[in-house]
Amino acid sequence: MTELEPHTLVLLRWPADKPDFSDDELEELQARHLAFLGSLRARGLLLASGPLTDQPDESWRGISVYAVSAEEARRLASEDPSVQAGRLEPIVFTWLAAPGSAAFGK
Repeated sequence: MTELEPHTLVLLRWPADKPDFSDDELEELQARHLAFLGSLRARGLLLASGPLTDQPDESWRGISVYAVSAEEARRLASEDPSVQAGRLEPIVFTWLAAPGSAAFGK
């Protein structure tokens, strides 16, 4: 039987009680969110991330694949400016995949 490799997925969704933001606030928050994700990629902590489209539930906003444990990904995701502002909430999973099947950034 093939052993599976663990990967940490973080799904980002709008919480049911997300606060309202002005367009200017949303633009500034999105810029800080993207800069935060970029810093994680530059540090080798984040393998891939991006928004979702065509999802049946608009509250599901994005997905990230982390190169760290679920516990560490949860801690890092909590530092995201959009999470801290209450705009997004992270849902953390461990995903098991066949070795080499998830070759991110190669």
